[in-house]
Amino acid sequence: MAQIQKTVSPVDGRIYVERPLADDTAIARAQATAWTAQTRWRQVPVRERVALVNKAIDAFVAQHDKIAEEITWQMGRPIAQSPGEVRGLEERARYMASIAEQALAPVDPGAKPGFNRFIRREPVGVVFTIAPWNYPYLTAVNSVVPAILAGNAVILKHSAQTPLCAERFGEAFAAAGLPAGVFQHLHLSHASTLKLIESQDVDFVCFTGSVDGGHAVQQAASRRFIGAGLELGGKDPAYVRADANFDHAVENLVDGAFFNSGQSCCGIERIYVDARIYDRFVEAYAALTRKYVLGNPTDKATNLGPMVRASAAEAVRKQIAEAKTRGARGLIDEKLFAASKLGTPYLAPEVLIGVDHTMEVMTEESFGPVVGIMPVKSEDEAVSLMNDSAYGLTAAIWTSDEQAAQRIGDRIETGTVFMNRCDYLDPALAWTGVKDSGRGCTLSRVGFEHLTRPKSFHLRTSI
Repeated sequence: MAQIQKTVSPVDGRIYVERPLADDTAIARAQATAWTAQTRWRQVPVRERVALVNKAIDAFVAQHDKIAEEITWQMGRPIAQSPGEVRGLEERARYMASIAEQALAPVDPGAKPGFNRFIRREPVGVVFTIAPWNYPYLTAVNSVVPAILAGNAVILKHSAQTPLCAERFGEAFAAAGLPAGVFQHLHLSHASTLKLIESQDVDFVCFTGSVDGGHAVQQAASRRFIGAGLELGGKDPAYVRADANFDHAVENLVDGAFFNSGQSCCGIERIYVDARIYDRFVEAYAALTRKYVLGNPTDKATNLGPMVRASAAEAVRKQIAEAKTRGARGLIDEKLFAASKLGTPYLAPEVLIGVDHTMEVMTEESFGPVVGIMPVKSEDEAVSLMNDSAYGLTAAIWTSDEQAAQRIGDRIETGTVFMNRCDYLDPALAWTGVKDSGRGCTLSRVGFEHLTRPKSFHLRTSI
């Protein structure tokens, strides 16, 4: 009898979805089907692949209301915000489709008399994507669509919290007429997931998740000579200079910390503010945070929903408590948020001052609605603190001086440098991280390089 995977909604604690986990027979069938489909799909011209992907995007977007509602019930994002994920998927997928022909074209190293030389971009084969729940479509699309455009077959394993997202991908591709087997999804246990990585029928793994999960994926992949793209989260910092547009910085950094209840790998988790404007900044930041509405995410008035589960909220509470025992001070009275209750996923936002890097809240990933704010006396101090982290996904600089932003950005150990914005992926730019934020790259022209392998042709045309 098949094991049943149950998705408990953080909205009300009820089971929202139940799905049987794939057994060994189903997994083997999917692998064989993917391999056969990919050998044919790779022969399809890129232009035709692009057309099919665009049709799939059309089919997906046509279901935006249903998809947005499912996001809210599966992982708790407010219904007023969930449609943004559908728009974001369309933006990224359309962009990658628009550059596919040029990005996947053979590389010409230049003329050489008597020779025809070029480098062809070959698909790697079968790509196994393992996607998380926090941005269930925006994380998956980064690899699923480019992999298919590049001529690969894809097997998607989605989080047990958001299984319907995998199914909606499948429905959209089927509606577009994508050949059977080019895209498949499987509901898998952790053990089966690792076993599939170790099998001979997976050629590349794309994983988004925790550092511990990344280590497990890397270990499984290391048993074979296959690549792995790992996006493992962050402890993303912001630096507010004295010359920043003050109101804009406050508004965007509050949103950057608390959107999606802080459950974002590139959300703002620590802020360093020029000491000359620190007191004013903290006062304005806390005042805006107090205006948030925590509650049932199916209510359009709510802009702060529950965390994904009660245990996640408890972990954040412990981190906040640890900081306070070391001298930190919270600026938000939890009583202002009636929905915030112990033992539930509903957690009030918190702004901490008096923090330093001896506290976990400033060094370890929180992944929840809490942020610490520290004053800094110089640019050097800000850079030193921003780099004092095991992570390096994004960093945001708030200033009116672009040259200063570039100068500071050059010194920060990170994958993306923002100026006057945060918590956003531009599909034209490489999405990558350093240190414990992972390895590899998705999106942009560079993202196709990790889903293809170079094959050189060295043809002597005259003898």
